[in-house]
Amino acid sequence: MIATDSAAAATSMAPRARRRTLVRSTLITAVFITPAVVVRVVGLHPDPVAALLVFGAAVVASSFLLAWGAEAAQIDVSGGLAIAVLAVVAVLPEYAVDLYYAYASGHNPDYSQYAAANMTGSNRLLMGVGWPVVVLVGIVVARRAGAGKRAGLALQPANRVELGFLLVAGVVAFVIPATGEIHLALGLTLLAWFGFYLFKVSHGDVEEPDLIGTAAALGELSDRPRRIAVVGLFVASGAVILLCAKPFADNLIAAGNELGIDRFLLVQWVAPLASEAPEFIIATIFAARGKGTAAIATLIAAKVNQWTLLIGSLPVARLFGGGGLSLALDSRQIEEVLLTATQTMMGVALLLALRFHRATAWALLGLFVIQFPIATTHGRLLLCGVYAAVAIVGLVINRRHVAATVRAPFLGTAIRHSGRPHRSSEDSALPA
Repeated sequence: MIATDSAAAATSMAPRARRRTLVRSTLITAVFITPAVVVRVVGLHPDPVAALLVFGAAVVASSFLLAWGAEAAQIDVSGGLAIAVLAVVAVLPEYAVDLYYAYASGHNPDYSQYAAANMTGSNRLLMGVGWPVVVLVGIVVARRAGAGKRAGLALQPANRVELGFLLVAGVVAFVIPATGEIHLALGLTLLAWFGFYLFKVSHGDVEEPDLIGTAAALGELSDRPRRIAVVGLFVASGAVILLCAKPFADNLIAAGNELGIDRFLLVQWVAPLASEAPEFIIATIFAARGKGTAAIATLIAAKVNQWTLLIGSLPVARLFGGGGLSLALDSRQIEEVLLTATQTMMGVALLLALRFHRATAWALLGLFVIQFPIATTHGRLLLCGVYAAVAIVGLVINRRHVAATVRAPFLGTAIRHSGRPHRSSEDSALPA
């Protein structure tokens, strides 16, 4: 009788835990979103620094809303088109600010530098911080779980598909520093490559989505309430992002003027950090729960999106903004793109054997940190040389995996997440 009562009590706790998680997440995000909406709707014009904080907080909060909705939506997504739409919607926060800069550059050439800055910053932040931190956390957790003295994480064979897409896009992207521009033709090529990537993923092997925190709480709702909640999250987060992207981007530049900080650096690092925070946090939580391989696989897929969809969209946005067929880059921007391209090739080259070693993680993180004191062209080009040298060493060491990686986008099998996951009530009660 006691055992039966205990089981019943445990079962009755699950709905209450889910409600607490959902209510808490809703209230926390509302606290950060409401001031920005009020300022925007009423037409207030606060100090640029204050406006930056208000709109930046709203962008971060809406990014969490969209991330939760996109994860929970995987339960109901099955068709290839639905997966493609979901993939594009999920990256809206990361690209809204950058696409605004590219659009504005069509009628205001001063904004061209900011479009390039935001793109290079988001890419280098993802690979230079996101990848290594998740791997290092995963290694520490594995050791504490008694897995021995592990020196890295093993990727799944299906991850070679993402690496193949990234390898090809990474090589093609060297056209940008070589020509000094992001031409519409290159943009359309990268967008087509991204479209093929979505097609590949949508026809891959089905794997149950692994949900945590708020997304897990949403996923355990019955079908009708869950679908209503997911649609509501998409609509609310999309509206906030569209409402706040322009003032956030403009006040980022204005705040740089007021504080005497290099506006290029602010746009390059602050905006991507705000929009990608949910992705980093969720991946780190996965790694902390002993799911490091799944976490790094998620960030590798995010890098594919950035290096194809984001770059490819910039000249298109500029064209819609009244600009020409290409986004021209100055010498500083060319250096930044070259630095990002060589970093990308280094990361891919060292992962060709589907092993993310601890030394690789520290190398990516260390080289990312080293770049900040570098303020000269000579220094940036020297760092590019270091990235390129390590990439060449990685390609030589992993040379027998190069052909398989290049073939993977065409012949390999990817993984797509779909269907209702099997979760414990304990997991669903944990917020993300």
